[in-house]
Amino acid sequence: MPVITFTLNGKPVSVNADKDEELLWVLGDRLGVKGPKYGCGLGLCGACTSHIDGVARRTCITPVGTVEGHNVTTIEGIAQDGKLHPVQEAWIANDVAQCGYCQQGQIMQAISLLKQNPNPTDDDIDEAMSGNLCRCGTYFRIRSAIKEVAAGKYNWERRVTPDSPNSLWGTVTG
Repeated sequence: MPVITFTLNGKPVSVNADKDEELLWVLGDRLGVKGPKYGCGLGLCGACTSHIDGVARRTCITPVGTVEGHNVTTIEGIAQDGKLHPVQEAWIANDVAQCGYCQQGQIMQAISLLKQNPNPTDDDIDEAMSGNLCRCGTYFRIRSAIKEVAAGKYNWERRVTPDSPNSLWGTVTG
């Protein structure tokens, strides 16, 4: 098996894996990263959502060979210096999670949305989040949490340099 090297949550990693093996299984089974969840295996539910070079991707349909030399960030990598990401803070304040199974994927998708569109409308949020299913139906709370972060209710400041592999914090203050 080839050795595949990439950056995971800000740290370089190398793993022996078939290049076609799905990233989700490499993360969980070989690297001990348990945040991304298996939901559908087809990239349709979003439970496995993580970031590749800062963009939300479904790890259940991403061959690990495609992340060679790239930056992969999971839910475990978004807190900085022991401080939750503003989206995580908003999730808690809005009591978004019920069962919690989909929440890491929802949070990672929301961060990606806010990075691309720091002031989304309801329609923007609904469209961006439509690929992340929540069986508990907390969609209104998800939208509220995202809108609060966009409005600057939480400490939405740069925590790392813009070129850092973990620059998921956004670039503006509310």
